[in-house]
Amino acid sequence: MSSVGSGRARTGKAALRPNTMILRRTLILMTMCGVVAFAVLIWKLYDIQIVKHDYYEQLAVEQQTRQSVVTASRGTIYDRNGNVLAMSASVETVFISPYEMNLYKEDKELIASKLSEILGVDKQGILTKMEDTKSWYKTIKTKIESDVAAQVRQFIKENKIKSVHLEPDSKRYYPYGTLASHVLGFVGTENKGLEGLELKYNSYLEGVNGRIIRLKNAKGTDMLFTDFEDYYDAQDGKDVTLTIDSTIQFYVEKYLAQAIKDYDVQNGGACIAVRPTTGEILALASYGNFDPNNYLAISVEKQEELSAITDEEEYSEKLRAARLEQWRNKAIADTYEPGSVFKIITLAMALEENVVSPSDTFYCGGSVPVLGRTTPVKCWRTQGHGSQTLKQAMQHSCNVALVNIGLRVGAEKFYEYVEAFGFFDKTGIDLPGESGSIWWPKKTFEDKKNLSQLAAASFGQTFNITPIQLVMAVSATVNGGKLMKPYIVKEITNPADGTAEVVNQPTVVRQVISENTSRQIREILESIVCEDEGTGKNAYVPGYRVGGKTGTSEKVAQDLRNEGEKEYIVSFLGIAPMDDPQIAVLLILDNPSRKSGIYISGGNMAAPVVGNILSEVLPYLGVEPVYTEEEKAVLDVSVPKVTGRTVDEAKALLQSQGLKFKVVGDGDTVTDQLPGANAVVSPGSTVILYAGAEKPTGTVTVPNLYGKRLSEVRTQLEKLGLFVRSSGALVRTDKAVVSTQSIPSGEEVAAGTIISVTLVDPTILGFY
Repeated sequence: MSSVGSGRARTGKAALRPNTMILRRTLILMTMCGVVAFAVLIWKLYDIQIVKHDYYEQLAVEQQTRQSVVTASRGTIYDRNGNVLAMSASVETVFISPYEMNLYKEDKELIASKLSEILGVDKQGILTKMEDTKSWYKTIKTKIESDVAAQVRQFIKENKIKSVHLEPDSKRYYPYGTLASHVLGFVGTENKGLEGLELKYNSYLEGVNGRIIRLKNAKGTDMLFTDFEDYYDAQDGKDVTLTIDSTIQFYVEKYLAQAIKDYDVQNGGACIAVRPTTGEILALASYGNFDPNNYLAISVEKQEELSAITDEEEYSEKLRAARLEQWRNKAIADTYEPGSVFKIITLAMALEENVVSPSDTFYCGGSVPVLGRTTPVKCWRTQGHGSQTLKQAMQHSCNVALVNIGLRVGAEKFYEYVEAFGFFDKTGIDLPGESGSIWWPKKTFEDKKNLSQLAAASFGQTFNITPIQLVMAVSATVNGGKLMKPYIVKEITNPADGTAEVVNQPTVVRQVISENTSRQIREILESIVCEDEGTGKNAYVPGYRVGGKTGTSEKVAQDLRNEGEKEYIVSFLGIAPMDDPQIAVLLILDNPSRKSGIYISGGNMAAPVVGNILSEVLPYLGVEPVYTEEEKAVLDVSVPKVTGRTVDEAKALLQSQGLKFKVVGDGDTVTDQLPGANAVVSPGSTVILYAGAEKPTGTVTVPNLYGKRLSEVRTQLEKLGLFVRSSGALVRTDKAVVSTQSIPSGEEVAAGTIISVTLVDPTILGFY
């Protein structure tokens, strides 16, 4: 081969080299791209099938199935006797499916107008919800009653509507309205507890919703001719049984509300009834109250107050504050100075430490100097009580005597007993919102150069505690010395099989004082109510051994500011029967008004109220009265039925019952009577017998009975054709006078109406 040929061959090979390289590079690149693409594909498959498996599975389920909620029924709340206090009633929820509405070309205007009319819902709001055509579920209204649901169904049927649906739901219902509202609390729109026991025990009460799962087709409607359906049963909530007795709760709320009205109490009040030996709460009330069936509503008084506010932001804030205030459970959430009721605690520690004895005497000249104070501690009775025994000092509620007793105990021991009686800890009652106390720091309290805190604390001043702390501590002083833990839930049961999941039993926190000390305290407390010198005599209940202690405390903050008219908290803690305490009742009234005309004190205002509560509750509890001959003479009398009897027979029967009579008409037979049969009136009342004459049908004006004796009241009322029933201080003094009347003066009432009055000792009331 020539050199020229060889060169050509070499040139051809050289020319092929770039093409080969390009091809090789292209192949490499394609391979790499294939690997990358394949890797991406592999990763995508891994991501779909492994990483996001649950997500896509759920998406597929949602695309292929329709779920309906089966609402669980919230558990029932019972009182201790099986009376229903809170229950769930069957209601329904109305919802629309904008997707179906668009699919079937249904008349949106017609549907919106009719649902708005039936349900009372804004029409434009419904139309707005219809715009989301991809949605299968838009709630229109929840908790509708059966009669309203029936109207919706009729509309659906008549118009062959496919996009409007109803599903079962439940609504919380409180049969007794406001009764025990602060105990029960309430639930929100989602059946979740928001206050009270509904909140505290929500996890037990709410249950677990069930589901119904059905297949759906590409159009989103239920697939026909398939047996596929999964049903998951709802698990209803547990039932809760309380220690509360609805009857006792009714009496407590009745008399608390009456006291608020009678004494023009500005800041409401609270009342707790507890079984001292077990810690069971029999009743617990706070005022003002609310109806848990309509928990957002506020009182008429508050509505009137808010109506004057024009600023929208201010109105909203005041409305919120008003709601929070009426929901507040004062019995456990508010702290206050206990005043003289706390003297029971000072007495208990002094007796237990043997620094005082029943034979000791104490002199009160009206004040006592105390180390660390620039001025002496004054007694409420400025002229003093003179020489007095320990029992008399408690009967008089003498500040000077209690200061001396507290000084004998000493600051260190005093502090120890305050802690032992539970005042430094929350009680642990099974209700939300319990507050703690406000006490002096130990170092300050035990300052040997300044005994002013010890002196003030001895008679219940300069510290704050809660009502529940106080009633449990005092219960310990009369039950044999055991501090009990209060509780309000007795048991929680499964309604499916009746098995108890939670059972609460009496719990002893600690032994604070001895049985012997407790016995001495019971004797002294009984004397405060049942003897003439006792400040608690207005809590006296004929036939029963009642004990207790009064309390009147000036609000500290205001006292320190020295502003305006002084405000007080008045209270009374009553226990009965004192030989075997079955119930302790603490009543607190926050800032009664002087406009009521009654001298402000626990003995005047709180003691009679607790006496009225005990007069109703003790017979209900089965405690048998034992009357003295003196008591029998003043007991109210039930008027017998004499209509249809001869006049002579009627006279004889009335006289045998200690009643007088007056005959109107000249017939031989009683054709009518005033008051009617079974009416309860005071002894010596005059029953009017109509013998052929017509009984009057008009009305009469109720007179003002305040400050009058029972004999005066009876005479005045009977002239008007009215009658009186009395309670309170009847036996110890014939000078007892009216402090409150059940029907205000000036009201028009029918002839024969009975007016209940509370009688109190005028020497305490301030008439003299």
